[in-house]
Amino acid sequence: MINNLRLKLIGATMLSLIIVLSVVVGVIAYSTYRGIVDDADIVLMLLADNGGSFPDKVESPPDGDGIDPSDGNGDGGNRRQNTILQSPELEYETRYFTVTFNNRSGNLVSVNTGKIAAVDSSAAVEYAEKVLAKSSTKGFVDDYRYLVYDGETEKTIVFLDCARNMSTFRTVITASLGISATGLVMVLILLIFLSGRIVKPFWENYEKQRRFITDAGHDLKTPLTVIGADAEVLEMDIGENEWITDIRNQVTRLTDMTNSLIMLSKMEEPEPQYQMIDFPLSDIVEEVLDQYRSLAKTHEKNLSGSIQPMISLNGDEKSIRRLLGVLLDNAMKYSDEHGTITLTLEQQRGTIRLSVFNTCPYMPKESLPHLFDRFYRTDESRNSQTGGYGLGLSIAAAIVTAHKGKISASTTDEKSLLITVTLPS
Repeated sequence: MINNLRLKLIGATMLSLIIVLSVVVGVIAYSTYRGIVDDADIVLMLLADNGGSFPDKVESPPDGDGIDPSDGNGDGGNRRQNTILQSPELEYETRYFTVTFNNRSGNLVSVNTGKIAAVDSSAAVEYAEKVLAKSSTKGFVDDYRYLVYDGETEKTIVFLDCARNMSTFRTVITASLGISATGLVMVLILLIFLSGRIVKPFWENYEKQRRFITDAGHDLKTPLTVIGADAEVLEMDIGENEWITDIRNQVTRLTDMTNSLIMLSKMEEPEPQYQMIDFPLSDIVEEVLDQYRSLAKTHEKNLSGSIQPMISLNGDEKSIRRLLGVLLDNAMKYSDEHGTITLTLEQQRGTIRLSVFNTCPYMPKESLPHLFDRFYRTDESRNSQTGGYGLGLSIAAAIVTAHKGKISASTTDEKSLLITVTLPS
């Protein structure tokens, strides 16, 4: 249990860190990419407005009237445009080319690659054909940002070389991912070493609690035995009466509860003593089910079973018998009058599925997660007639966990309960 707590602590911390780092890297990537795209679109709009070339004098747009309103964001967007357009090196540091087609015939009119050395005329036409195939007016082809604008008779596509900016963008993202991955590994290593110290107080408290239960259980056995013996002697002297009978019944209940607590405590030891052997599970289930048939008939309840034959299990036979007894006893105690109880055993997809179904007066869904807690019982079952004390399903859960299986409870109509055990085959 403590190891599971430690693993959950490490898992929750790492998951939280991964989410935070993912958000941070995502914001960095988005803001960097948007900056590259917005800057490129400002230059492309300037080229488009001047027929595919820079004007002799670049003028800043008036306040509130940016080149592309969709790219601006209030005063911040205007300042960004002003900074780009006022740069005296803009024309000399920009690499671009244009391709023009006739609107009516679609024939190539002109190709201008004078402002770029990496692209010749044939490559420029190939890029333009890719853009026309996309049917979009703005986007990327490789590392070239393009803008399509229509004139009266011609359609011109302006390509802007963003290779340097995109390379920087990829470097930033790669570095961010690398730093994040390194940080995650370092945090994981630290958590592995520090989580032991973090859960140590819980482990110590848990050990003290387990030790107390075991010691108190053993200490209670002696006075309970003495009380039981005294009650028998008293009954021989004065004869049987309701008070002595009540004393003996309560001693029996306390003895059973003490034995259950001691057993549960031993099951939760770091290395519980189990004799894992292969045994015929189907035969064991059939045998235990037969033992409860007469009890079910006495209480006027309908007990049936569907047991797939020839199923074997590697486990502790004594513990599995107790598991079956706990599940059937629980179903017998808390099923309604003339209720139905069904036990099912089947093997499917490499697992063994054992389930016990019973009808009941009321089973609220909010109680299901707590059924395997110690001393937990629903309000409807807290009466002296059932004779339970809320440890049976806790013992069942401990047995299933020791066999590396899973146990769960479910209800479809809040008028029945289905306990399902899944064990590795």
